[in-house]
Amino acid sequence: MQVIADFHTHSRFAMACSSSITIKGMETAAFEKGINLIGTSDFTHGAWLDELKANMEKDNETNFFKIKNSNSNVRFVLSGEVSTIFTGNDKRTKKIHNIILLPDFESLNSLRDVLKRYGNLESDGRPQLSMSAASLVEEVFKVNKNAFVFPAHAWTPYFGVFGSLSGFDSMKDAYEDQEKHIHALETGLSSDPPLNWRISGLDKYTLLSNSDMHSLPKLGREANVFEIDEGKLDYSNITEIIKQKDSKHLKSTIEFYPEEGKYHFDGHKECKFSVDPSNSKISVCKICGKKLVIGVVHRVNDLADRPVGYVPKNSIPYVNIVPLIEVVAYSMRKTTYSPIVITQYRTLLEKVGKEFDILMNIDLERIAESSTKEIAQAISNVRENKIHIIPGYAGVFGEIDLLNREKDHSNVIRQKSLFD
Repeated sequence: MQVIADFHTHSRFAMACSSSITIKGMETAAFEKGINLIGTSDFTHGAWLDELKANMEKDNETNFFKIKNSNSNVRFVLSGEVSTIFTGNDKRTKKIHNIILLPDFESLNSLRDVLKRYGNLESDGRPQLSMSAASLVEEVFKVNKNAFVFPAHAWTPYFGVFGSLSGFDSMKDAYEDQEKHIHALETGLSSDPPLNWRISGLDKYTLLSNSDMHSLPKLGREANVFEIDEGKLDYSNITEIIKQKDSKHLKSTIEFYPEEGKYHFDGHKECKFSVDPSNSKISVCKICGKKLVIGVVHRVNDLADRPVGYVPKNSIPYVNIVPLIEVVAYSMRKTTYSPIVITQYRTLLEKVGKEFDILMNIDLERIAESSTKEIAQAISNVRENKIHIIPGYAGVFGEIDLLNREKDHSNVIRQKSLFD
């Protein structure tokens, strides 16, 4: 049985997230995309927790949660993202975002009682806690030994465990004696498996990919694909597969093109200036002289002990996608919020299938029949990795050319994928 999981999401109670996010809306979006298991997100926030408890019940078959009186196959795992803010040994302020998974509400209630000592849990669905990352992990495992914790968007400059502005050079440095409980890391939108494979010290960690969605259309822009034996879908089995880096059951990850992520290259947003750190390592903007935001590729190059293209033994495969709403918008030369784009997107879901099937599996002629030849060709180009991207930097998303409309691609990069 295939299970597609997105463990890192957000609610309307998290800063900079859509006010329209509801638990029922998450279920509907997951079903349309073909996602079976999603994180509830923001479980430390009291108002959101009340909504979760009011709308969900334990599913006896899987020990995950489901919406009450729903026939959907979408299941939920209790999850939350918390920011730990502390001073490192180098006397610099460290800000690490962490994802926590828990098996039950009883454990969550106990954890909230502990964490409220370190910060205001009601101010943000992603609370800021005055405690070290190691202390957080220690407190979580005191509450429940079956908890699961991993660093979120590990390479993000501002809040990643390896980020350029406040991060560390190793997981051990970040989590100290509690590193023994860290079995995975989330690569983030601006990173992908090949970048992480260049660092031998990360080989023992399972690479996870999640959407970090701030609005419902962004759900599943990254995800994890499991193959689970019938009757084996439950919290303990899923977390054990991740812990063991079990490639028999964790079949692949679904990846955002990392160049499209907004911290891939170094750059300065205000001056619209960016630089490929593999070709030129400069630290200031050539236009105004201010410091650049050092991005993911630069940090990977700093820590890498392997060449570009290295593939470790027993690595878990991956596939790149562009979210369907983006494909439709690009093909129709409209924004993703345009009514005509939304109508076409919904037509494809209603007449052709679920989003992941459309993007990766369904016959292109069938897609064209319910949309346009341009949309079908754009999907084909993504499947075959025949696209061009101007990489993102310093908070600016990359620009994708799916149909090779631009004449000059001299400064445009598309890194080789595992399947090239």
